[in-house]
Amino acid sequence: MIPAELRHKPVRINIPAAVTEQEYDFVCIGAPTWWLSTDVPIRSFLESDEAGRVLNGKPFAAAVCCRRYWKHNLKTVKKLGTKRGGAFANGIHFRYQGSQIRSLFSLLSYLGTGEYRDRYLGLKIPPTNLQEYHLEEARTFGQGLADSLVGTGGNP
Repeated sequence: MIPAELRHKPVRINIPAAVTEQEYDFVCIGAPTWWLSTDVPIRSFLESDEAGRVLNGKPFAAAVCCRRYWKHNLKTVKKLGTKRGGAFANGIHFRYQGSQIRSLFSLLSYLGTGEYRDRYLGLKIPPTNLQEYHLEEARTFGQGLADSLVGTGGNP
């Protein structure tokens, strides 16, 4: 997927029928940041006809995760989801701890061992992935979304 990611192009993905066979009142899109942008699977979904069936006339929110460069990702999800007929309600980003290098080392260490470590290649590293405090941020964000949608008939 790296060539597609670098060109910001969608690829052919398998979208389970369960995703498009239902009607939704609200859609939340989780989009990790890959190479400074929206990851290929989410971009591919958002550019698909199936996304149009899911999002058409529905409010949606986006949650993006990254080390540092999250704004372009969130902007892209908003743009593509709106293009598919969705009504953007709001977005949130979750940032991993540490600098770009140390954060990347944390992720590589975790992916290589499946364990959280304090050091990688002799370098002190922060915890990787989402942490407990992100859960409270997500709850607050979700409550704000719910409050904004109540009484609006689903339109933010």
